[in-house]
Amino acid sequence: MTQTHTEVLTEEPSEGYSRGLSSRTIQMIALGGAIGTGLFYGAGGAIEEAGPSLILAYLAAGLVIFVIMRALGELLSYRPVSGSFGEYAEEFLGRFFGFVTGWTYWAVWVATCMAEITVAGKYVEFWWPSVPTWLTALVVLVVLFGANLISVKLFGEAEFWFSAIKITAILGMILIGIGVLTLGFGHATNPTVTNLWADGGVFPNGFGAALMSLQIVMFAYVGVELVGVTAGEAKDPRPTLRKAINTLPFRIGLFYIGSLVVILSVASWRDFHAGMSPFVEVLQQIGIPAAAGIMNFVLLTAALSSCNSGIYSTGRMLRSLSQRHEAPAALGALSKRSVPFAGIALSAGAMVIGVIVNIVSPDRAFLYITSVSTVGIIFVWGTILVCHLKFRAAVRAGRLPAAEYRLPGAPVTNWLALAFLAMVVVLLFFTSTGRTALIVGVVFGAAVCGGYALLRARVPADTN
Repeated sequence: MTQTHTEVLTEEPSEGYSRGLSSRTIQMIALGGAIGTGLFYGAGGAIEEAGPSLILAYLAAGLVIFVIMRALGELLSYRPVSGSFGEYAEEFLGRFFGFVTGWTYWAVWVATCMAEITVAGKYVEFWWPSVPTWLTALVVLVVLFGANLISVKLFGEAEFWFSAIKITAILGMILIGIGVLTLGFGHATNPTVTNLWADGGVFPNGFGAALMSLQIVMFAYVGVELVGVTAGEAKDPRPTLRKAINTLPFRIGLFYIGSLVVILSVASWRDFHAGMSPFVEVLQQIGIPAAAGIMNFVLLTAALSSCNSGIYSTGRMLRSLSQRHEAPAALGALSKRSVPFAGIALSAGAMVIGVIVNIVSPDRAFLYITSVSTVGIIFVWGTILVCHLKFRAAVRAGRLPAAEYRLPGAPVTNWLALAFLAMVVVLLFFTSTGRTALIVGVVFGAAVCGGYALLRARVPADTN
């Protein structure tokens, strides 16, 4: 880096992008980024596996996510750039880790989008059972690909309204559930808060089952870090991103913990199963069939929202890699609308694999794809924590100035969060889908290392 310390903290380069994301838009992206199919859809199988203890799993994981996001917030306060994870990894850990982190985050969102278009197909089956999942997945991918090519402002507006729908739906679900519990309306069999512990206890399938549910729990949080990718296109990045991160505990408490407490109070945990949305199931039990259809539409919206964000983030990450000479130069070009066309096109092409997976294994597609995404995002989150440790070390040594926005309890909180992430990786060994994801992760890691070796052979190590 050639900037002085003062310049690092004050410069906010647009990197060629149009700063078309307002504070209002980024706040809603941050809110919506924490709500996706991991909660709306994946929670059904997780409840079946862990029972009410799933609430504790979400709470524990949420605390770790907050540490990660505060660490990211401090790094963003130091230097807000698009493709921030790869940029920080390269600055603090070296070019190899910058290369690996950038490509891994790209792969995470490609896999996440595959999961989202998979469940989009499941939701459409609610109305039209004869429509194959793979066909819906393909149509969704093509439509969102086209929308992302138009402008970042259109992406932001679409994400704003997608997020607004999700937030309204969860608040509505919580209010309906509270009404059932307090006023007794509806036809639920035995709505009472004692459902949280009366049927087999808080850990009906044992403490181990709660630990094993962390695979899908961690996937549910994929997307909270998206605010870091928006830094290059935010109108006023530092205060806006800081405010978005500070609201994270409220979001986790309300959207995840609040909704699960209500759902598992209205109905017994035994009523929920994999492949079924617990939100739709509860509304059907209450006896509001029209509401179940509306909620299914909301779930479809959530999938579209997450995939929309994924296409956005993958295109920006590929451009960031290209600018650092770690991806083909063509991926660094912007269209006349200031959109990384080539990066978006390559990402959408890779997401077609999700369509193929749905053709080959429609019943297991979601589990396989989310497991792969979980492995990748754990690596990225861990890299953020390590970069933050390196940043703090540089501050203590006087090489960099301290950022005004800081992670409380560091470095202890960093190490606790890293230990938690390591535990989740170990737990993946104990499930077939987890082992498959780890194998895919090893293969992908080998491919990335091979790509880096080719890069070093073609581009000098000191190229910036």
